[in-house]
Amino acid sequence: MTKHQDYARELGRTPDRIAFLRRHSRLPGPRGNLELVQAAADVGVEADFRTWIDVGSGDDPTDEFLAVCGVVGLGRLLAEGRLESAEELRGHASDPRWRVREGVAMALQRVGDTDVCRLFDVVTGWLADRPYVQRAAIAGVAEPRLLKTTEAAARAIMVVDRVTESVAAAEERRSDEFRTLRQALGYCWSVVVVAAPELGKSCFQRWASSSDPDIRWIVKENLKKARLLRLDRAWAEALNAAIGSEPAREDRPV
Repeated sequence: MTKHQDYARELGRTPDRIAFLRRHSRLPGPRGNLELVQAAADVGVEADFRTWIDVGSGDDPTDEFLAVCGVVGLGRLLAEGRLESAEELRGHASDPRWRVREGVAMALQRVGDTDVCRLFDVVTGWLADRPYVQRAAIAGVAEPRLLKTTEAAARAIMVVDRVTESVAAAEERRSDEFRTLRQALGYCWSVVVVAAPELGKSCFQRWASSSDPDIRWIVKENLKKARLLRLDRAWAEALNAAIGSEPAREDRPV
């Protein structure tokens, strides 16, 4: 039995799910219990998800964990056809707490696991929104397990490309929102390029000629990713040299 299954079984029989989630959240700490988050989303019902989000509105780290569980649960509802959950997730994508924002990306990926076309239909409506929402969209689609078909990979490239265009056009660049979006673009491109190399390299390479300092930073960061070196080392190193970046290095955790 996996840890995920273990947690699901325990949650299914505990009389106080909130206490259980708090106790096993691993927060405060460097990394929350993601296996438990997914188990909670599997076992909970809609009333649980809304309660966890409401109770989790406080400042305690375990409050944040409860909110994440609720948000990922909304992703399950959306995957099951509750389309109104998409707008709720969109609202949570701008939560000031980074773990909750990450929960939205996880929720979107649950949608993609069930219906990847629905995932892209949802995030396409988010691409002109504020940077936090755009970040959720690209983080949601830049997941290798969701990009196994040519169509899915091409749509993911379109999503990341359109968000990159918005960065190039941005006037306000000092906010945490903008920096968070830029950081996400610093790895998402490498994921989608690998999923569809011919189209991906063509689209990505176009940005390498930009004089915009933030776009150049995004290109440089992606060229440091080992996945691009494994894909086509000669191409990556040539592009690296052309843009004047630092030598490529292995992937870092993101």
